[in-house]
Amino acid sequence: MSEILKHVKEAEEKGVAVGHFNISNIEMMWGIFNVARKYEVPVVIGVSEGERDFIGVEQCVALIRSLREKYDYPVFLNADHTYSFERVKEVIDAGFDSAIIDGAQLSFEENVEVTRKCVEYAREAGGHTVIEAEIGYIGKSSQLFDELPEGAAVTEEMITTPEEARKFVEETGVDMLAPAVGTVHGMMRKGFNPKLHIDAIRRIREAAGVPLVLHGGSGSSDGDVRDAVEAGIGMIHVSTEIRVAFRKAIEKAFEEDGEVVAPYKYMKGAVEEVGRVVEEKLKVFNNTL
Repeated sequence: MSEILKHVKEAEEKGVAVGHFNISNIEMMWGIFNVARKYEVPVVIGVSEGERDFIGVEQCVALIRSLREKYDYPVFLNADHTYSFERVKEVIDAGFDSAIIDGAQLSFEENVEVTRKCVEYAREAGGHTVIEAEIGYIGKSSQLFDELPEGAAVTEEMITTPEEARKFVEETGVDMLAPAVGTVHGMMRKGFNPKLHIDAIRRIREAAGVPLVLHGGSGSSDGDVRDAVEAGIGMIHVSTEIRVAFRKAIEKAFEEDGEVVAPYKYMKGAVEEVGRVVEEKLKVFNNTL
């Protein structure tokens, strides 16, 4: 069993969840990693297609591997939201710990086909990369919005069913599954995102037989998240809240000193603000608030 999957399953056994946080640069990485080490919990660093194109695919691997080796720490790298077999193959070959094939907007049959292909390649490549898949559309953008994304599966009639989850896992052999259970990617400008379908999470976990991942963790209430973990969520993704905190911190730095030009000076507050968000989330995910 891969190390990342082992830690997710151990979290499930303890009634907690592993935190997954996205980065676009090294400053975000330090903000996340420093807090994870403080609380001595495993952590997954995610990079979407756009984020890893910006940083560099091999450079992402080198950054996270250097942390793991230097600090002997369970920090892992995930290729978040990947939309084709070719790009999943790319990250498997590069040495990512896990990869998500996002076929949520495909038909069920097409999603099964591309996911199975990714799983088979990962196994042939040695099995060092865990494959996660999504069923049920919850939007794509990490942004603030006034209305829910069109077509997002947030109502009881639209969310993933236990039967769909069971069939999907059986037909693909996928290692982890991200079902649609009420979250959306991004955040509402005002108030919390829709409430999660906790009973559905419990039934999906039992039917699927593999760890469940909650995408769109930004904006959900702490109570909903705790209930979701108790119901069977093993990993939770957070991105938008980190991005908002990062941007606001940089804006504040320039407001306080409009002449500052050294990035390590105006980025310092951004690292701290990312860490603040991560700390709040990790406390909730680990039931320590």
